[in-house]
Amino acid sequence: MAYNFETVGKRYHTGSRKWNELLASGVREDEDIIPFSVADMEFETAPEIVTAIKEEVEHYVLGYANPTQEYLDTVCRWMRERHGWDARPEWILPEHGIVDAFFNAVKIFTQPGEGVMLMTPVYYPMYRAVNDNSRVLVDCPLVYKGDRYEIDFADFERKAADENTKLLILCSPHNPIGRVWRRDELEHIAEICLKHHVLVLSDEIHFDLVMPGHRHIVYASLSEEAANNCIVCTAPSKTFNLAGLQTSNIFVPNPALREQYMAGLKRGNPNPKCNILGYRACEAAYKHSAPWLEQAIRVIDTNRKLVADFMAREFPQVQVIDLEATYLLWMNWRGLGLDSRELERINHQEARLFFDEGYIFGAQGDGFERWNLACPTRYIREALERMKTAYKKYVK
Repeated sequence: MAYNFETVGKRYHTGSRKWNELLASGVREDEDIIPFSVADMEFETAPEIVTAIKEEVEHYVLGYANPTQEYLDTVCRWMRERHGWDARPEWILPEHGIVDAFFNAVKIFTQPGEGVMLMTPVYYPMYRAVNDNSRVLVDCPLVYKGDRYEIDFADFERKAADENTKLLILCSPHNPIGRVWRRDELEHIAEICLKHHVLVLSDEIHFDLVMPGHRHIVYASLSEEAANNCIVCTAPSKTFNLAGLQTSNIFVPNPALREQYMAGLKRGNPNPKCNILGYRACEAAYKHSAPWLEQAIRVIDTNRKLVADFMAREFPQVQVIDLEATYLLWMNWRGLGLDSRELERINHQEARLFFDEGYIFGAQGDGFERWNLACPTRYIREALERMKTAYKKYVK
């Protein structure tokens, strides 16, 4: 079946922050411009998911609901068949979103003043999970090498060895740099964290969005020891653009950690559960929408190649980081010689390009832009032409 990846339903006045920001920046509703910022897709929802939600609304009561055994089994089957990980239904705990999960994990498994490791630049709410909860940010900067990033394991182990360091929030695949961590890299992380008693929370929300030629490895699948020292955070929300349904699946293989996590959840919510329509949508997605996902990845990969080729030809000063996973292209614009605020001004006011500014991902991201590629290809082509016109006077 061929799915529709050409139609965009513009989301002005629907509560979509990134669309409302267009209006705040002076974009008129009749302009055919879309945002390339916040990480949700500008694709129509997979029809199998829409059908499942309609059936739920039409035929069932929208009352309290817990995940059914069929739901739990479906989630585990997706993990097994797509990622080779033999997860168990009893490991799954409910969370509305992955951001909720790492905020909760910081509060449950660390104390104020204790250290939480981040590999930076990184998804900006992770900084808030540390700082807003009065924990100490243990910054492990990734090493930028041309068109990719690597881990400085000497620095990583030095910081993990500090007895005050209690938790690593691992972004895997990594947002915003688009890396898929190799097995040897993950095994080295696991070895160090086990040695120094650092718990690992692995945010794997982008785990299904892997570009051709790459393979995601679930952290808990590395070994029994690694599984017993981790929490794996997954959701259908990025894969199938279902973030508004607020349904995530948090895997905690270690029963003691699972009990501690659930007890922590109940301190804030005595009966934690997700959205009834979210359960139904996730189940339908994992059962029926893999072909939709495969076609979406092909569109994203086409868009990636289009941007990379254009930049190499027209603006070689802009370094495009190799995209291994996610639909978020990380680009170094420092070669244009413009400071980040001027870059943002030109993009918004002259090129009509609306990205996520690199500086929100930490100091290392200053002068970078994150481009959301999950949209119809024609919008990518049009954006590149606007960029070409706008930057003529700024590039020698």
